Amino acid sequence: MIKSLNKADLPLPQPRVSDPEVLAAEIIEHLTYGIGKDATVATPHDWLTATILVVRDHIIDRWMESTRAVYANNAKRVYYLSLEFLIGRLMRDAMSNLGLMDEIREALASIGVELDVIAGLEPDAALGNGGLGRLAACFMESMATVHIPAYGYGIRYVHGLFRQQMADGWQVELPETWLAHGNPWEFERRESSYEIGFGGAVETVAENGEEAHFIWKPGERVIATAYDTPIVGWRGGHVNTLRLWSAQPIDPILLEAFNAGDHIGALRESNKAEALTRVLYPADATAAGQELRLRQEYFFCSASLQDILRRHLQQGNELSALPDKVAIQLNDTHPAVSVVELMRLLCDVHDLDLDTAWDLTSRTFSYTNHTLLPEALESWPVPLFERLLPRHMQLVYVINAKILRDARKNRNFSDHEISHISLIDESGDRRVRMGNLAFIGSHSINGVSALHTALMKETVFADLHKLYPERINNKTNGITPRRWLMQCNPRLTSLIRDTVGPDFLDDAEKLKALDAYADDAEFRKQFAAVKRTNKEQLANLVASRMGIRLDPSAMFDIQIKRIHEYKRQLLNIVETVALFDQIRTHPERDWVPRVKLFAGKAAPSYHNAKLIIKLANDVARVINNDPAVRNLLKVVFIPNYNVSLAEVMVPAADLSEQISTAGMEASGTGNMKFALNGALTIGTLDGANVEMRDHVGEENIVIFGMTADEVGKLRAEGHNPRAVIESSRELSQALAAIASGVFSPDDPGRFSELVDGLYQHDWFMVAADFNAYAKAQRDVDALWADEASWYSKTIRNTARMGWFSSDRTIQQYNTDIWRA
Repeated sequence: MIKSLNKADLPLPQPRVSDPEVLAAEIIEHLTYGIGKDATVATPHDWLTATILVVRDHIIDRWMESTRAVYANNAKRVYYLSLEFLIGRLMRDAMSNLGLMDEIREALASIGVELDVIAGLEPDAALGNGGLGRLAACFMESMATVHIPAYGYGIRYVHGLFRQQMADGWQVELPETWLAHGNPWEFERRESSYEIGFGGAVETVAENGEEAHFIWKPGERVIATAYDTPIVGWRGGHVNTLRLWSAQPIDPILLEAFNAGDHIGALRESNKAEALTRVLYPADATAAGQELRLRQEYFFCSASLQDILRRHLQQGNELSALPDKVAIQLNDTHPAVSVVELMRLLCDVHDLDLDTAWDLTSRTFSYTNHTLLPEALESWPVPLFERLLPRHMQLVYVINAKILRDARKNRNFSDHEISHISLIDESGDRRVRMGNLAFIGSHSINGVSALHTALMKETVFADLHKLYPERINNKTNGITPRRWLMQCNPRLTSLIRDTVGPDFLDDAEKLKALDAYADDAEFRKQFAAVKRTNKEQLANLVASRMGIRLDPSAMFDIQIKRIHEYKRQLLNIVETVALFDQIRTHPERDWVPRVKLFAGKAAPSYHNAKLIIKLANDVARVINNDPAVRNLLKVVFIPNYNVSLAEVMVPAADLSEQISTAGMEASGTGNMKFALNGALTIGTLDGANVEMRDHVGEENIVIFGMTADEVGKLRAEGHNPRAVIESSRELSQALAAIASGVFSPDDPGRFSELVDGLYQHDWFMVAADFNAYAKAQRDVDALWADEASWYSKTIRNTARMGWFSSDRTIQQYNTDIWRA
């Protein structure tokens, strides 16, 4: 029996100090007693773990202080629900935010360990894919920095998306093994475990004339168990929690079956449960893949909402106070099923009536939309949804009836408008629209750039905006300057601090002071030297991983992002082929030496995206081995893009490729990271590029191509890509070379499908924008030739990007939406 103690009687932990000698002793103590290793035989991985545990100890003190303060004040919390949290490596980030970087480095050096060596061994947490997940990670750090009490909720993926390798230029997907040796940052919370149900049936109970009560009896159940990771803000002032859910079966082994010799069948339930948290975004081309993805989304949403309600009631709050104490942000449509899950919990578990439950639900949720692509606004076949979540399907119909009756009776909506706002899409096979559910169930719906928000009102949510004209608002994305300047580019950070002082470390908008030095010749020289060193670091990485030698004096032209046709890596590659032709045809010209660098992953079932990766690698093989190019052009596709690779590539970029089809990129955050680190942007007026142009000045960014309105108009009027291609000699020759097998002699027809798509429909306007893009690239060449002007422009980019801090974004969310 455990004796109950009065908290006042408990001894208080002693404050930790940052003296290097003490830190060294703490590292040795963790190595000895936490890992069970003697220093004389410890491996670099042992030293890494011991160091992380020491840093973690320093975080825990602040974590507990932060939690106590929130409980004492019964403060409102923000709950950020996201299927992705691309947090990357945590050790450097945590040390920097705690102000321990130099002290830990000195402590390790005193015991013969090099910080940079062991830091490079920390695995990237495989919890995300691209911008959506990295944004969630930046937001978590910024919420801690600006002292907003918050929990992030997601899934503890064992393998994440996948580890990308290349086999003869083709993407190969392998399991990511980041958890193979444990995760020293996390804490298992067995007490925070919840049952999650699937399938089964709904029973109606009505007694003594009372209103019917519904009881869902799931056909199968699993256990969700929480794992907590502390997220520390800048200067360690506040620490929030990232809570990830792992799935376990209720019965890990069917012993009777095992003893009968059915060893595989005996583990069936265990395997089924564990599949929920194995992989991020299981391929949904099959019915089984769709079901697993819906199961994943409901699993983490149900566990999170049960946890939120338990905490809310445990603090002595009434359910009626839920919107006053809880703000739940849905990061895209993946957590949208939370809307009906909260309704189920309030109605079926806590006995609230439907109208009261709906009022509380819609005042508690808010929804961030990240895409204008209708196909990316998730929807689920009604039979699948009803079979897997029968009670939720009932509630979807109830909510839908309420909304549609109101729209018809009070707003005079037409049949056409009703069909667009309905939660059920009946244009083909009936499907549940998760984007509409998230919109209807939230009091605030935000876009992530000014252009994106305006287009939301005109396109995907036009009729819902008419029904609820006050709900849509804009919150332009941002990035944390701690990770994307101070950590990834310490040389530039030091130069800025030495030049304008340290104020920008606490307020990124103070970077504006750097503007005064953009035309200072000595500062430009120092700025260029930092860029050169960063490029040398990237060149060394490419040489070690791929055996390709790069010249750091060449322009490093970089495009890193998820591989997708609308992001137009294909446009970049086709222009590279055209440039290759021009260099060989006109050797007398003064060509600017360029290195074209690509990185990014394609979804396993996305055929064209994987074909684009193969094309990039095939083009690289030919160009890099052609002596006529004279090293004026090189092409490199670096495999397995992740946060750690980005932290090397972003500071090394001279030119940032942000060339998506106008009107299709919601915001982008890579564009912000590059510009903050002194790269010139070449891009369309898409997403946050529009606002970047306004902040850095149109003379300090290279904009080309059609606007979103022009793209829409051309699509509506009819685009004739064949005529466009045939009128452009450079484009037609480049496409002919690709289609005829110049870059794929082993399979001449390999890329004919990609090229035919440009001739036939060119939906993403690759052909339509090619001439403007090629001209813009030659304008970039001219800018590069004037070194003083180039660095003046890139310095002004760094100086004027402070507004794009995620601290500003989060403060706007809090002021306008959460009010925490």
